Amino acid sequence: MTDTRTTAPASVCFPPGFAWGAASAAYQIEGATAEGGRGPSIWDTFAHTPGAILDGDTGDVACDHYHRYREDVALLAGLGLTHYRFSLSWSRLQPGGRGPLNPAGVAFYDRLIDELLSRDVLPWVTLYHWDLPQELEDAGGWPERATAHRFAEYAEAVHARFADRVRSWTTLNEPWCAAYLGYASGVHAPGRREPAAAVRAAHHLLLGHGLAVRAMRARDDSGSFGITVNLYPVDSAGDPPADADADADADADADADADADADAARRIDALMNRQFLDPLLRGCYPADLLGDLAHVTDTGHIEDGDAEVIAQPLDFLGVNYYSRHVVRAGRPDSGASTPWVGSDDVEFVGRGLPATEMGWEIDPDGLHDVLVRIHREYDAPPLYVTENGAAFADEPEPGGQVPDPRRIDYLDRHFRSAARAIADGVDLRGYFVWSLTDNFEWAWGYARRFGLVYIDYPTQRRIPKDSARWLAAVTRRNGLEGVP
Repeated sequence: MTDTRTTAPASVCFPPGFAWGAASAAYQIEGATAEGGRGPSIWDTFAHTPGAILDGDTGDVACDHYHRYREDVALLAGLGLTHYRFSLSWSRLQPGGRGPLNPAGVAFYDRLIDELLSRDVLPWVTLYHWDLPQELEDAGGWPERATAHRFAEYAEAVHARFADRVRSWTTLNEPWCAAYLGYASGVHAPGRREPAAAVRAAHHLLLGHGLAVRAMRARDDSGSFGITVNLYPVDSAGDPPADADADADADADADADADADADAARRIDALMNRQFLDPLLRGCYPADLLGDLAHVTDTGHIEDGDAEVIAQPLDFLGVNYYSRHVVRAGRPDSGASTPWVGSDDVEFVGRGLPATEMGWEIDPDGLHDVLVRIHREYDAPPLYVTENGAAFADEPEPGGQVPDPRRIDYLDRHFRSAARAIADGVDLRGYFVWSLTDNFEWAWGYARRFGLVYIDYPTQRRIPKDSARWLAAVTRRNGLEGVP
């Protein structure tokens, strides 16, 4: 794998009209969980479960965006960002997950959207970023087919209310995480550890996406509709034997290990990437994935016509990228709850690269590889990087500035990787940095900081980090300067 910083980087220009944005999610920033008629979501319940979240943190207040949205929109505009990707809280708009929209919830998003437009920032709405209304979970959640239909009804109602000002609609954020972290490993809400339920949830999330796109297009097909998936290059840790003079038994053992590692990579790629790309862009699940999962559950939850619904034409595909997976074959750990359903014997291998505070190795080339793969292997719509960013232990200096040189280096390298993908023919239209502000980082609570803007949680003071000022310069020039 090439280190993109082994030589002095040159100047980079992005195409005219390239969309520069930042991203957020409702439960991570809004707070006000008991205001304005909002009902509880699975994340409210999960966060208040003892031991579920680091340090017992919850999203009850988060970044208080519900009350401070004008300040946050001003920060966006000040960075020269033209797009803001944010999610709507389903339980703020439909407290029980069905029925008429909640007027107070509608009013909040009316105010936010209008404030964005007044600052020349285009709203890019995500309908679902993991915060299922608790009433729907009580009825079975995403493993139940009915939840997909409730989601489509919600999407149609929200679209009817906001489509006059919102043109870009993302149905789901990272369905892999919602299904497998929520229903298999249990590290995310709703905290269930039921592998077969996770497989059903993944299908019903995709079905809900297709039903929602179909319903919104039937209302008004002038908008732009897509979905966001989190993708990783998956490499095998095994290499063929390099020593041609090795004894035959050792050579055969090495070949067998390499074959097993290659199969481990195939299985993880199927579960992580192709489980979503293939039905969305090819209209079918990978046959090898269905074989891998056959001992977990049958396919009775996949009904005739589902494939056609899921494969609704897309106007864009959002790609969230953070790292690369390198894997090898191992031994099953029957005592562990894992998101890798059907592949619990696979081991993930570190390569000794620098890592973020999340423990994710920094591999900018992986972004290029993911984007080029979609371009070459699929009949894909235009692409957007809808999330990319890094958590570091940022702290304000006595003078009030928040230096974060590692984040600047991280973003610079990933932006250059994206530019290389464009040069290689990828139709990449925009890039959303995760995230605008520090926020509630799911199971990590407030212990991980991804933001361009530092949040002092006791006071809710916002302090733009050095990376925010650096990004403002990038957006002004629509590119990156070279190093003399």
